[in-house]
Amino acid sequence: MALLNPSLLRLLICLIPIFYVWKCLSSPLRKCPGPWSSLFTSWILKWHEFHANRTRYVHHLHVLYGPVVRIAPNEVSFASLEGIKEIYCSGGSGYDKTEFYNLFQVYGRRTMFSTLNKADHAKRKRILADRYANTNIMRPVVLDGIKERSLRFIGRCSESVGGTVDLFICLHDYAFDCITHHLFHPYGSDSLLKQGDEEIMKEVTFDESLKNRLLQYYHPELHKLIGNILHYFAKPRQTPLADNLVLGASSRTEPAQFTLLSRMQEKNYNLEQLDMAAECLDHMAAGIDTTGDALCFLMWEISQPNMIHVQQRLQEELRDNPDVEFDRLPYLDAVVLEGLRCFPAIPMSLPRYVPNGGRTIDGFFVPGGTIVSCQAYSTQRIDQNVFPNPDTFNPDRWLEERGDLDRKRLFFAFASGGRGCVGKHLALAEMKTLLRDVYTRFKTVPDETMKPEMMQMSDQLISSQPREQKCLMRLVPLQN
Repeated sequence: MALLNPSLLRLLICLIPIFYVWKCLSSPLRKCPGPWSSLFTSWILKWHEFHANRTRYVHHLHVLYGPVVRIAPNEVSFASLEGIKEIYCSGGSGYDKTEFYNLFQVYGRRTMFSTLNKADHAKRKRILADRYANTNIMRPVVLDGIKERSLRFIGRCSESVGGTVDLFICLHDYAFDCITHHLFHPYGSDSLLKQGDEEIMKEVTFDESLKNRLLQYYHPELHKLIGNILHYFAKPRQTPLADNLVLGASSRTEPAQFTLLSRMQEKNYNLEQLDMAAECLDHMAAGIDTTGDALCFLMWEISQPNMIHVQQRLQEELRDNPDVEFDRLPYLDAVVLEGLRCFPAIPMSLPRYVPNGGRTIDGFFVPGGTIVSCQAYSTQRIDQNVFPNPDTFNPDRWLEERGDLDRKRLFFAFASGGRGCVGKHLALAEMKTLLRDVYTRFKTVPDETMKPEMMQMSDQLISSQPREQKCLMRLVPLQN
């Protein structure tokens, strides 16, 4: 009955905020640089997340406060080599993932990407990594599949001469066809030629579930409570066409030997069909978004009037070396690296939990259970001794011997450590093959209706797309 005493209730109501403030002020994170508000609330960060602006907001804080910045009462962002090494590479695979990655479960199953602890991830990676090894990617049967799809992309380009082509659509078609070829050929997509397959790509690419999925992560009980009406305001992720493709393909027998499905179907791994389908859909979605968006941003950038010298120099290298393999062309490599530096396929934070007992990261003690992360957009910009004029697209920086090791260490476009992007070699092969085929044949010029703000980065759940989800380009055939 004492709890019903009005005076006692008022006292408790007063003590709760006082205790919360005391807890925040006594937190070890108070010593980390950051806006004062981030010591008490995460709502400013969440506001930017819900408005597809987290990456730029976090980077803005790094510009203001340096390579270590507190962004919420229990979250710190790092943009330093020390942060990368400790969070993602210590012990081989770094710290365990947070529940944020629960959002990437497929069919209720954990994929390699959505496993939270290192042991489960290592077990699945031992099965899958073989098909993404550079030795497998460089096999003629794999490269021929990429080249075939690149030439289909060139066909689209040739048809558009005299008009415009939407690179955003065509590049995502290309990425879709390449990744499904690698996952389960001959049962993959043909979206550069077939409208029905292109609709599958659009279903995955034109996703509007960001707000719904963020609410599911931050407030799962509220999400369950209002889920039936939430879809009127924030759409859930629904991909029935992609589901049909993947579930059908993963149930087929005798996929090509080089494919991921072939590897997973080996009897000694004992993977259930739904687990194989989940991995395939996860890799498919990632392969479409990352390669498609990265190529789109890159080709837009080198098509600007002030970047025409980059196109010309790239075309010269390609013209003078027609028989040289794509991985032996230094300027092509520099253009791709600079594109991934300025427009990383996954620019956003990759959150991890600090282990029990806490850790000292880049000179700051961070308690166990704190969320820590790095984001490629910042690690590849913030240190101007390594990346002078970081907002300027300059492939030449990758051709300089001086500082080469430091640049490579801070290059985070494919993450780092044992949980880094397993598809790195496939993505690079796809990007370089297509760029070679395009710029040996065409000059690319933005359509006059395209404005820079239309190509501003808009965050998805973990990747980023052009804000308007289109990139209209004119392709001008080169003279022999």
